[in-house]
Amino acid sequence: MMHDETPLLTVRGPWGVPVQIAPSFLFLGLLFIGFSPDLNGLIFFGLIVLAIFLHEFGHAWGCLVQGQPVRRVVLWGGGGFCEQQRTATARETELIVIMGPLVNLALWAMSSLAASWMVNLATPPLGDLWWDIEFWLFTFAQINIVLFVLNLVPVQPLDGGRLFHLGLLRLVRPEIAVRVAGAVGLCLAVLWVPGMIFAYITWGYALLFMPPIALHWHMMRGRAAF
Repeated sequence: MMHDETPLLTVRGPWGVPVQIAPSFLFLGLLFIGFSPDLNGLIFFGLIVLAIFLHEFGHAWGCLVQGQPVRRVVLWGGGGFCEQQRTATARETELIVIMGPLVNLALWAMSSLAASWMVNLATPPLGDLWWDIEFWLFTFAQINIVLFVLNLVPVQPLDGGRLFHLGLLRLVRPEIAVRVAGAVGLCLAVLWVPGMIFAYITWGYALLFMPPIALHWHMMRGRAAF
């Protein structure tokens, strides 16, 4: 499991939050760059890392602004996660969870606007470098909108799954919320594999992340507590 990996490296991130690099994240980088062993592949992976890093610090900000200490931010093979030092309330958790996708949405908007401005400039001052920067800004925008959409899929432990469960808690009893979230998540988890195969065939990208089918099954049966 992602929480059980011994970190290869720990550094201090924004607000003094420890950032840990898990072995599976290094494996993901080597795997990714192996498919595109050139400068463009390295830059592309670097942009993915930046988008994930900022996403997780969106969660960290959501914690800190509400007085919730953050134990660590971890980058691993399935993406990243932000770990709190103590349990937050449901209302606090809503802000913590939504801030990650909102950061990606904001990065998509800013990168898209910057790329469009560069395209529309009549006389680019840096020649070919100008168009290279524009291309990578547009690519960064695409990465962030994909992360935004992907993270809102209502499966555990993605942000969408957690937000879906939190939203249900506002409408129904906790035991019903868990069962409904589990049933929806189970259907999507089963469809995840053909969906990833389609994404790989269509766009050439694959994820190491797989929604836990067993967890959703136990949720649907009312055997998992949150």
